[in-house]
Amino acid sequence: MAVDALDARILRLLIEQPRTSVREYARILGIARGTLQARLDRLERDGVITGSGPMLSPGALGHPVLAFVHVEVTQGHLDDVGDALAQVPEIIEAFSITGGGDLLTRVAARDNAHLEDVIQQLISLPGVVRTRTEVALRERVPHRVLPLVEKVGRAAESARPRHA
Repeated sequence: MAVDALDARILRLLIEQPRTSVREYARILGIARGTLQARLDRLERDGVITGSGPMLSPGALGHPVLAFVHVEVTQGHLDDVGDALAQVPEIIEAFSITGGGDLLTRVAARDNAHLEDVIQQLISLPGVVRTRTEVALRERVPHRVLPLVEKVGRAAESARPRHA
């Protein structure tokens, strides 16, 4: 699914002003509310927009320690271990990866002792061979997609045929 320049403008507004109404978005963009709603529906259907809830801070929830835990899995047990990881509340993301390890998890913990407890819980899961942990010291670039949206929008705009 191609994101065009108007889609990019819509996505930018959603990121910058997430609590604005659809009616107000349409007014700002200078398009009909129905057009905007059709675009939003398509962007959701195509998986470009994947959620609309608030972004939450694990630190503000009492879990300020962030670690990335690489998990090496016994061959053939990736799905089972992935399912087991989903049952651990402190794991806030997990990805299958290439390179060192089979899975990469993002873990939020109350403190270092709690992080150790979570790691011990992971090591005890059937199919987990070993883990390797890296503790994040400071966030340097927060999760973001706006620069990517802007780049895609510029590319779509420059690819649009010009009429004389």
